[in-house]
Amino acid sequence: MKLHHLTVCIVTLCWIEGVCECVLITQWPRDIISNSSAEMHCYQNDTDYEYLYWYRQLSGGQIQLIVYLLAGNANYEPDFKSGFKAERSHTKQWSLTVSSVQQKDEAVYLCAASHTSLCSYDPAYFGAGTKLTVLGKKSLEKRRRRSNNLVVILRKTLVCVASGFYPDHVTVFWQHNGQNITDGVATDAAAKWNKTSKLYFITSRLRLQAKTWFNPDNKFSCNVTFFNGTDYNNYSKLIKCTFSICPTEKYLTITQNAKLSYSVLILKSCLYAALVCFLVWKLQVGPAESAALTSPSILKRLMWD
Repeated sequence: MKLHHLTVCIVTLCWIEGVCECVLITQWPRDIISNSSAEMHCYQNDTDYEYLYWYRQLSGGQIQLIVYLLAGNANYEPDFKSGFKAERSHTKQWSLTVSSVQQKDEAVYLCAASHTSLCSYDPAYFGAGTKLTVLGKKSLEKRRRRSNNLVVILRKTLVCVASGFYPDHVTVFWQHNGQNITDGVATDAAAKWNKTSKLYFITSRLRLQAKTWFNPDNKFSCNVTFFNGTDYNNYSKLIKCTFSICPTEKYLTITQNAKLSYSVLILKSCLYAALVCFLVWKLQVGPAESAALTSPSILKRLMWD
């Protein structure tokens, strides 16, 4: 029996409403409701990473790679070679178009950027996600009413990819500070066959609240048990929130406060400019209006005199 080494890597997904707080990846729009086509975009604000990705996550399902862009060339996964078009419109911007939207295309679409290919030691940074909804007219109004009652919770997602093994006898589980956890865990139902490498791979993800991730005392590990036909081999990959991959909560608070202060300053400047314009206009129009109001009474006095 031919056995292969098992590679385990963890990719940190910054999946937060509006802003990714590791490397800033802006993704828009947040929601798309369409029955024809859908177009979404991503922009890397402070980086120029060459490896650009598009993923999708079906409701309650796993994250699937759709395509990756490198040097302007799109490399599609076998299941996405038709109906999807990815392109790099700018050095920092890339887009994905889903043509002829069908019910099976309803999912959350995620963009990502990385300095190197996935499963290296460099993290991949994700946008906030675009939710594509395919609905009829009656369902549309119902969904809008329900969305008004939703409470936004900031979350992080950790993705564990175990690859390069044969046969496919593996189990994956997560631990938080050494304790097994199941809440927020979603693992592929079975390992998948890579036609290129002729080996198997499996993906598992862990979703947790952002405040849990930002606690430096919390440690998370993806653990893989591989049965080679004779023995069980254990592999583990540890990850925690450090400043090298994400800023501290205090730093994030400072930056958010700075953004708020800057916005208030801009608003005050606009109000001040409007006030100045109003005063200038008042000074220009005021004398003419005053003369127009007083002239009749002066004329009356002259006539009676």
